[in-house]
Amino acid sequence: MKGVAISIVFLLAGFIASAQSNNQSQSTSLKPNLPTKVYAPKTSKKKKAKKGPTYDARDKFYDRMEENNKQRRKSEKAKLTPQYSDFQYFGHRKPPKKRPPEKMKYCKICGIRH
Repeated sequence: MKGVAISIVFLLAGFIASAQSNNQSQSTSLKPNLPTKVYAPKTSKKKKAKKGPTYDARDKFYDRMEENNKQRRKSEKAKLTPQYSDFQYFGHRKPPKKRPPEKMKYCKICGIRH
């Protein structure tokens, strides 16, 4: 009789274990059965090296040269104005006044008496 009782206990234990494993595989709204992901660090993809030269530096150089040429032309055009081309201005914006010798003043800009 003990042998029958022991075999019944083993059968019940096996039945309970299979019932629990069936409950875990079923999903409910409270415990959804989602597949488990294996989280491993992703390998970074190396960017492909561009073949051939880049022309950014050359384009920037040409842009700078154009800006410099514009500046030179502008300064040459300004030098044609009487302030720079006429010797009477002595570096002043307006020509200095002509005073009689007894009323002449020392000029701080050009260092001459006017």
